[in-house]
Formats: sequence, structure tokens, C-alpha cells
Amino acid sequence: MKPQDIENIELAYLTLDDYQELKEAMQEAYKSMPNLYWREHQIKTLIDKFPEGQVVIKINNQIAGCALSIIVDYDRIEEEHTYEDITGNYSFNTHTKSGDVLYGIDVFIKPKFRGLRLGRRLYDYRKELSEQLNLRGIVFGGRIPNYHNHQDKMTPKEYMDKVKRKEIHDSVLNFQISNDFHPLRVLKGYLEGDKDSGEFAVLLEWDNIYYKKPSKKAATKKKVVRLGLIQWQMRLYKDLEELMQQAEYFVDAVSGYRSDFALFPEFFNAPLMATNNHLPVSEAIRELAKHTDEIVQRFSELAITYNINIITGSFPEMKDDLLYNVGYLCRRDGTLERYEKLHVTPDEAKVWGMQGGNKLQAFDTDCGKIGILICYDSEFPELSRLLADEGMDILFVPFLTDTQNGYSRVRHCAQARAIENECYVAIAGSVGNLPKVHNMDIQYAQSMVFTPCDFAFPANGIKAEATANTEMILIADVDIDLLRELNQFGSVRNLKDRRKDIFSLTKK
Repeated sequence: MKPQDIENIELAYLTLDDYQELKEAMQEAYKSMPNLYWREHQIKTLIDKFPEGQVVIKINNQIAGCALSIIVDYDRIEEEHTYEDITGNYSFNTHTKSGDVLYGIDVFIKPKFRGLRLGRRLYDYRKELSEQLNLRGIVFGGRIPNYHNHQDKMTPKEYMDKVKRKEIHDSVLNFQISNDFHPLRVLKGYLEGDKDSGEFAVLLEWDNIYYKKPSKKAATKKKVVRLGLIQWQMRLYKDLEELMQQAEYFVDAVSGYRSDFALFPEFFNAPLMATNNHLPVSEAIRELAKHTDEIVQRFSELAITYNINIITGSFPEMKDDLLYNVGYLCRRDGTLERYEKLHVTPDEAKVWGMQGGNKLQAFDTDCGKIGILICYDSEFPELSRLLADEGMDILFVPFLTDTQNGYSRVRHCAQARAIENECYVAIAGSVGNLPKVHNMDIQYAQSMVFTPCDFAFPANGIKAEATANTEMILIADVDIDLLRELNQFGSVRNLKDRRKDIFSLTKK
């Protein structure tokens, strides 16, 4: 049939009134196996058990194709099974509403309607149904009808690999792969009588990126996350109390906009070193470290009070007589996580005697997994890639830079991290100057939120940006679901396309 001959196309639920036409359509579609058609009582059982899983596509009110499905437990497909096994010997007693995967029982297009991409419409319906029912994906045993031409020369696995590499054309398997299904393994003796496939099948799976594993907790992870970035003005404070009053002001402000996170810059508490400016700089910063415990405690209280997750930027901290640059994730549920700057700058090591930390990990939050890298660490791509491998969706980078060229290094590296790791990156820094604090004279910053560069995101990869060198807050919403779509359907897929067969990245 030609497109110009089509008056209407309709996707509809299968009914028993369609049975006789369905039977004839199956016999046309499976001419090599003319007795392989569903009996009326079997179709009735499928419709009774799972009506929304049985659909037909009609052209000019004539059945052109059909898709039949059941829901099963994923455990069933992890085991070796045949078509009879998965259908309960064609009784469909394996269907269960409490299952977590849609199993494709049958899909076909009548020969005269092929070439109109009707199969894609049926698969798109199945995908939408899986998303609506919160199923982890779609699975089925795919026939390999061209295999009999190669059976004496190669195993089914070798055949499957050659089809994937486009060395062999298999219209059925090629179609499944082009519809985002990936092969899991070969099933032996799957469909009795399927001589063209040698009774082999390829177990194929499509992953529902929106699947949410059922939780017993009375909480859900948010899909749209609001970020509050504090571009902090360096100014002199008479004491810790005054500094924390200013910090609370910003927490209150971003919380008032219902932000999920507040991000402070690196060493935003440096003004407190002014009282010790008469000391050598290495001693002054160790005096500053004495405030860290109290600041963390105060931030934790603010996180609970204002119902917001706070990333505290960073402070100096003494541990086993060594000086580190650290920060804390203060969750709104009262729990704490500590992160460390792993790569200290030459200036930090030379002037302050600071040590690099040893701990790197992604953190679970009520808004998904996040990573935190302090300033210079963002310039080492291996760190964020390891965090991405742990499931990071948002990378936070508190930073402190004195000159515009130093800021540019952080800014451009942070934007690269967003692209290569398919994540959002939020950076926040300090502005202004501290004339009475040695080694902290001037600051330059422009806080930003970066995105990957693809159609679902801003073309320049910038979600939001603050005014450079001005004290302010920056509020931005980021959609986590867009990252899932990018991972599966992006123009490029940096995480999936990595050549792990020739290199690997591991954490000690």
C-alpha cells in the first residue's frame, strides 16, 4: 500500500469482534508457519487479563498489524525460558499485575502494509504503556529468521554480533535494535517449529528510563530540582556570629523560593582571618580552622530549620595535625556528609601547607545523587567521571578564584564536565576583596548552572548565570528526566559510547 492510498490510521484496543480478521492477518504475516495463529479463547484470555496490553493498528478500518503483551516478574526473564514457559503453555497464567516488566508475546504487520513504519507505532505504544504503568522496561524473545542461511557457519551469538556490526542484514533484529532494544542473550529452543531461526531467539530489552522502584518510604525523589547559588561578597565581619547572620540571610532567601539546594563558595569564611592578620598566613588559616566545627553545626541547624539541603562551600580543617580543605553536605533531614578537596593548588600547598584529601564519592539526597568537587578538582575530568559512574545527576563546584583567568579555568572545565558526564553542573564563587587578609586580596566570580549541549537544553549549555562580580543569589530549575532522555536518545551519548573495551577508569 502507498501512503497516498491511506485515508486513516487508527491505533485501537483489540476486541473479540476483531478475531476473524486477526486470524487471517496472522496467517498472512506468518506464511512459513500457517498453523501458528492464536485461537479465539486465547485472545479472549489476553483481553480479559490485560486489555490495555492488546492493540491493533488499522488502516482504512482494516487490521494492518497487532501487538500482544503480558506483564511478568523480571525474575522470570533472568532465567532460561522458552515461549511456552513465559506464556504458561499459552494459558497466560504467568501474567501478573504486580509484575515489573512488559513481555512482548507477539507483534506483526501484514505484508501489504509493511514499509509504512507501523511497527514503530506499536512499539512506541508499548513504551508509553510501560511508562504509564511504571514498569522497568519491555522484554521479548526476538526471532532471527535469516539465521538458517548462516547456521552451518556460525553460532547464534556470532550471528547476532555480525548483525549488530551491519555485516549481516536481518530485517527483524535490525528493526529491534533501531528501536532502542539491546540484546541480552541467546535463548535456545525458544519457539518450537521456528525452523528459519533454528528455534533460537535473541532476548531483547528496552529500559524505561522513568522507572521508579517502589519505595516503602513516604517520600519521592523530585524530577525538577531547584538550585540556589550564593555569590558571596567578601567583606569584613567582626566575628563568627555576624558572618553566620549573613549566611542565614542567604539560606532564608533561597529557601523562600523553595530551593532544594543552597550552594556556598569555597572559603567564604575567609574574612574571619582578619583578626589574625598579624600572624604568618600559615598560622592564620589554622586559627580559621578552629571555627569549622561550629560553622558546620550551625549550617546543619539551618538546613533543618529552612528545609533545604546546604552545600557549605569549604573551610580549612585540621585532622591528625594536617591541614585540609573540606566542606559538608548538610541534608534537610539532619544528616551530614563530608567531602574533601583532593587536588590543592600550588599556592595552597606553598603558602598554607595544605594537604590533598583522599575521599571521593557521590552522595544520595532526596533529589537524586549529587557530586561535589571543590574548585581546582573540577579541572581533573577523572573525578567527575567516577562520580558519573556512581549515578551523579548534579555536580556542585564551590570555588574561589582571584583573577579572571583563574575563573575561566574553573568555568570552562565545569562546562566540559556537564557535557562529558551528561549532568548539570552548578558553580558558585565569591566576589569583592579583603584588604586586611593576606593571600586573599581579591576575588573574581560569575556563578552559573551548566547543562549538556543537546536539543532538550539551552544551545550554549548555560541554564542560568549571575552577574559577574556582584553579590547576588541565582535560582535555577533543572529537570532530571531530561538527563535520562539524553542518555538514551541524545544526538551524542558520551556515557554510553565510551570505549570501555580499550580503557577503564577505577577508584582505589
